[in-house]
Amino acid sequence: MSSTPARGKNTGRDEHGVRRFLRHNSLTLTFLTGFLLALAGQALAGHAEFNNQLVADGFAPVSFAAYLASSDFAVDVTENWQSEYLQFFLFIFATVWLVQRGSPESKELGREGTESDKDQMVGEHAKKESPRWAAAKDWRGLVYSRSLGLVMGGVFLLSWLVQSVTGVAAYNEQQLRRLQAPTGWDEYLSSADFWSRTLQNWQSELLAVASMAVLSIYLRQRGSPESKPVGAADTATGVEG
Repeated sequence: MSSTPARGKNTGRDEHGVRRFLRHNSLTLTFLTGFLLALAGQALAGHAEFNNQLVADGFAPVSFAAYLASSDFAVDVTENWQSEYLQFFLFIFATVWLVQRGSPESKELGREGTESDKDQMVGEHAKKESPRWAAAKDWRGLVYSRSLGLVMGGVFLLSWLVQSVTGVAAYNEQQLRRLQAPTGWDEYLSSADFWSRTLQNWQSELLAVASMAVLSIYLRQRGSPESKPVGAADTATGVEG
């Protein structure tokens, strides 16, 4: 008699816990869902484009599974990933030392640099709720205090390496279809194809960051932490809404 109500109460708590989890992580979950949908769309469109090019060159089309395992798909994906992580890596480190008057994307004027241990709540200034490594005074504290930039930089380098490897494979496939000699990895790194793929992504990411830093001085988005409060002065720096 008493077991059924208990199960009902647990179910209610579980449902409440799921809703709370979805609400508390809605930003990440939304963007991850969008990422997966966009990746799937890219795969479908890329497969069609790839087969169109094969048929135009006189070759038989490949299956969707074969395309997903191809260097062409891998290089298209990783060349975008490396530019995105380069953007975050540069922005994270640049905003330690560089400021933009009036931008919420910048620290307050006069706070350039790594700041004091007290301001950063590290070492003896760590709080009870601070991450454990924040209180460490050895290599752990040094690494943890720069862990975000290091991980972003590491992912950039890894995706850049994968892009270069898959890029040379895709490039050599095209060379062989044209009955031309393949090229080595070191040669490909200095080729126009590699740097055309790379720089067309870098320039767009750098422009986007510069635009965000400047436009957020004068424009507002009510309720967004990427914007200043609507009524904040244009000259207010490091203030989030």
